Amino acid sequence: MKTLEEIKKYKEFIFDRYTVDYVDNKMVINYYYEIPGLSTFNHKIEIPYTSRVFDKEFASYLAFNIGVMEIVSYYKCAIPKTITIKCGYLDENQKEFFKKIYYYGLGEFFYRNNIEVSYDDFVTINSTGDKKEYKPTYNGVGNMIAIGGGKDSCVTLELLKDEKNNSCFIINPKEVQLKCAEVAGYTDTDIISIKRVIDKNLIKLNEEGYLNGHTPFSAMVAFVSFLAAYLNNRKYIVLSNESSANESNVDGTKINHQYSKTYEFENDFNNYAKKYFNVDIKYFSFLRPLTEYQIGMLFSKFEKYHTIFKSCNVGSKDSKWNWCGKCAKCLFVYTLLSPYLYKDKLINIFGKDLFEDEELLQIFTELIGKGENKPFDCVGTYEEVNYAVSKTIKNIKGDLPYLLKYYKDNFKLTDDLNIEKRYNNENNLDSHFNEILRRYI
Repeated sequence: MKTLEEIKKYKEFIFDRYTVDYVDNKMVINYYYEIPGLSTFNHKIEIPYTSRVFDKEFASYLAFNIGVMEIVSYYKCAIPKTITIKCGYLDENQKEFFKKIYYYGLGEFFYRNNIEVSYDDFVTINSTGDKKEYKPTYNGVGNMIAIGGGKDSCVTLELLKDEKNNSCFIINPKEVQLKCAEVAGYTDTDIISIKRVIDKNLIKLNEEGYLNGHTPFSAMVAFVSFLAAYLNNRKYIVLSNESSANESNVDGTKINHQYSKTYEFENDFNNYAKKYFNVDIKYFSFLRPLTEYQIGMLFSKFEKYHTIFKSCNVGSKDSKWNWCGKCAKCLFVYTLLSPYLYKDKLINIFGKDLFEDEELLQIFTELIGKGENKPFDCVGTYEEVNYAVSKTIKNIKGDLPYLLKYYKDNFKLTDDLNIEKRYNNENNLDSHFNEILRRYI
């Protein structure tokens, strides 16, 4: 393993250039980065597009912004003090915008690598490109729905199934994502499949002991989806992030595994897009008014997805994307659905009763807020986990499984919080989408 002193000797990260080609109705973008003295990187993205006429210079500008966002994927291996952008212009507000995403999006990365760095001393961003103005004409229609393969995007697919001009958006599609789209009624022509290729040099550096960890993936999704929407003439980019994503993992801090899924980031991105892109494309989370618990409540009714969806990050590394049954995400989803599907239906999904697994006790205590931190994964709030556990315990007639017995023996059951009927008005839904969502709550 490399020491932090060895890693920090690299002082500069360079975004040198990028190229854009149009091949077989795909926009092919190559990004070229360098950490002098350490490595060069070639990052690649391919986005399919419709045959319509669009402004290629503006599309290239959007691609440049993706490149600035993707810096963080490579920058993290050595965290240089300076980022130099040679292939485009950023004003001071843009530099501040990206610095904020990098810093808070790497909050978990810093925490888990025991790196202490203040916002002011974090990094300096310089750009040497020429400033340009873009004023494209645009009149997009319909929705582009991001599919992750978990319960949240399945709920969005189902609730928006009667909308006109829908398409789906997937980065590096896996079988589970394509199956969810198929079950929702989408065909291959309705799916915008993005190819994103990480340079093998980064993987090699990670193997050699250079820094690795969580990055703000959803922020990258925001920029890539904006370009995909522009190329494919879509008006709405529809995410499935919920209000629960706003809660941090470490009390008293902004360290949040889901920072780039928060309402704060969503607003920051929309403000940035309005000022610097200035086309009528709206990025928003359809499920923002809801908690994870409410999404689980809705999902429990959509049985056609139950044996298809997957949310386990460990299991996603398997070619078939299984539930591992050992991680925080597995136990969280199991717990969230337990008031409605326990126990035979949940065993059919996960392969066993996770509440009987004594090895999951530590994760269980972290999920209910009795551990050191909330697990660093896309899990819900302490409140809704406790509520789900308490409701399931009340539903069970007879002996309780191990984890639920532990809970009842050590903690007071949560009273009815009316959590099923909540609706968070801090959201970016247009009235039309608000009306659709409120029908189900």
